[in-house]
Amino acid sequence: MGVLSNNDMGELRLQLPESSHNAVARLVRQPWLWCILLLAAGVRFYGFTASAIWCDEGSSLMLSAYPLAEIWSHASHDVHPPLYFMLLHGWMAMFGDSLASIRSLSVLPGIATVMLGMWLVRLVATQRAALLAGLLLALLPTAVRYSQEVRMYALLGVWLIAATIALVYWIKAPHSYRYPLIYTLLMAAAFYTHYFTAFCVIAHWLYLLLCGRATRWLIKRPAWWLANVAIVLLFLPWLPGLVDLLQHMAELKSGGDVGWEPAVDARSLPAMLWQLLTQDEGDSLPWPLFWLPPLALLGSMVWMALRDATPHKFTSLIVIYTLLPILAIYAVSFASPLFIERYVMFAALGLPLLVAIAVDRLLTHKRALAIAILALFIGTEAVGLRSNFSSDADHFDRLVEHVNQQFKPGDRIVVSDLFWYFSFVYYNKTGFEPMLYTPPLEDGTSGRPNDYGFGTLVNGHGQTIYVDRLSDLPPGPGRVWLISSKVQPDDFSSIPVAWHKARDLSVDDTQARLYLTCPGAECGAEPEWSQLDAKAHP
Repeated sequence: MGVLSNNDMGELRLQLPESSHNAVARLVRQPWLWCILLLAAGVRFYGFTASAIWCDEGSSLMLSAYPLAEIWSHASHDVHPPLYFMLLHGWMAMFGDSLASIRSLSVLPGIATVMLGMWLVRLVATQRAALLAGLLLALLPTAVRYSQEVRMYALLGVWLIAATIALVYWIKAPHSYRYPLIYTLLMAAAFYTHYFTAFCVIAHWLYLLLCGRATRWLIKRPAWWLANVAIVLLFLPWLPGLVDLLQHMAELKSGGDVGWEPAVDARSLPAMLWQLLTQDEGDSLPWPLFWLPPLALLGSMVWMALRDATPHKFTSLIVIYTLLPILAIYAVSFASPLFIERYVMFAALGLPLLVAIAVDRLLTHKRALAIAILALFIGTEAVGLRSNFSSDADHFDRLVEHVNQQFKPGDRIVVSDLFWYFSFVYYNKTGFEPMLYTPPLEDGTSGRPNDYGFGTLVNGHGQTIYVDRLSDLPPGPGRVWLISSKVQPDDFSSIPVAWHKARDLSVDDTQARLYLTCPGAECGAEPEWSQLDAKAHP
C-alpha cells in the first residue's frame, strides 16, 4: 500500500462532517484570510462612486422607490424578480439613497462571496487552496465590476455559492435536516433574485446524477425531493407574474428590454471568457492568442472533472457549476441572444476556485508550472482590473447638476429616451418631473413604452410625462431643456423652427440644450454659462 500524500490525507479527512467544521474554523483563524477580505473590500470600494448612475441602475432605484406591494406588482412586469428591489427599498430607508449607500448594497455581497468561495474550497480541498481561491476571487474583474453596480448580480452570487456549500455539507451529513432546509431557503432566495438560478439547479442535479454512487444516492432520498418541491412551493406566489411576463415577451422585445444583444457565433464563447477575465472581448488579439487560452482553460476544467477520483467528486461539482450555465446560456443564445456578461457572472465565480485547486495540486509535484499558472492568471486579472479602474467614468451627473443650478420655475425638461431618463430622475433636484420624448415610430404607430420592461415604471403617469411631439408641449414661460445623447441624427427628430437655442452643454456623450420658445425679453435673461462651460470641458 503506497504512502498517502498530505493532499490525499486532507481529502480523506474531509469525508467526515466533523472535519469540515474544524477545517473551516482553522481557516477563519488564518490572518491571511482577513488580509484577502481586506483586499477584496479595497478593490471593490475603490472608485465605486466615480461613475454616474446608468440606465439599469436608475431603473433599480425607481422600482425600489415604490412601496413593497407595488414593487411586487411592477417587478412582475419587469425582466427580474422582486427580492433585490425589496432589499434595496429597505436599505435606502435605513441608509439613504446616496451613491455610496446604494452601491454598498452590492459591494458587501461581493466581499461576502470571496469569503464563501474560500469556505467552499476549504470543504473540498486544502487550506492553501482555499486561500489561493480567495485571492483570485478577490481580484476577479467581472466580480469586482458587478460589485459596484446597483443591480442584483453580486447578491445572486452570494445565494448560489452559499447554496452549493449547503449541498456539500448535506452530502457529507445526509441524515441532517439542517442542510436541506438551508439549501431550500437559499435557492428560493436566488430564484426571487434572478431567473437564471434555474441553471444552477440543473448543475446541481447533473452533478448528483453523473458523479457516481457516492452522490447519486442523494437523489433517491425523500429529503432531496422535498427540498426541491419546497423551492417550487416557495416560488409559487411569483409564478403568475412570471407566466404573464412570458406571455408578453413580444412586448418586452418591442420595448428593447430583451433581444438587444447581438446574435452569438463561434467567437462569442472565447470572447466571453476574455470579457470575464480582462473586461475586453479580445477582438484586437492575434487569432492564436484569442482562441488558445480560453480553449485551454475550458479543456483544463473538463480534465479536472474527468480526473477527479475523490469519493464525492466535489471538484467536479465546481466544474459543472461553472461550465454548465455558461455553455447552456451560450447554446440558448443561438435562438434568443442572452449571452451577456452579467448574466453568467455567478458561474464565472467558479473560475478562480478551480484555478486555485489546480495550482494547489500542482505545487506538490510541478511547482514551477503551478507558479507560472498562478502568475499568469493573476496577471490576466490585473489587466482586467486596470481596465475597470482606468476606463472613462460617466459624468452624466455633472450635466444634470448644471441643469439643477440653472433651472427656473416654469422651465420644462424633456429627456430623449428611457436610457437617460432613469438616471436624470435620480440626479434631478429641480422639483419638476422630467418629461419623456415618445415620438411615433416610422410606421406611424405609437412610440410610447408598453406596460412591460422599463415601461412598467413610467406608464402609470405617462399621460403627464409623455411628449410625442415637442410642438405639443403645453404653454409655459418659454424655456425648455432637451436632454439627449450627442449621436447623429439628433434624438429629437423635429425641433420646432420657432424655437431658438440659447446655449448647449456637452458632458461626455450627452448634452443639455436650452431652447427659448418665446422672444428673449419674455423668456427672461439667459443664464450665465461661462463657468459651466469651463467645468464641462476641462
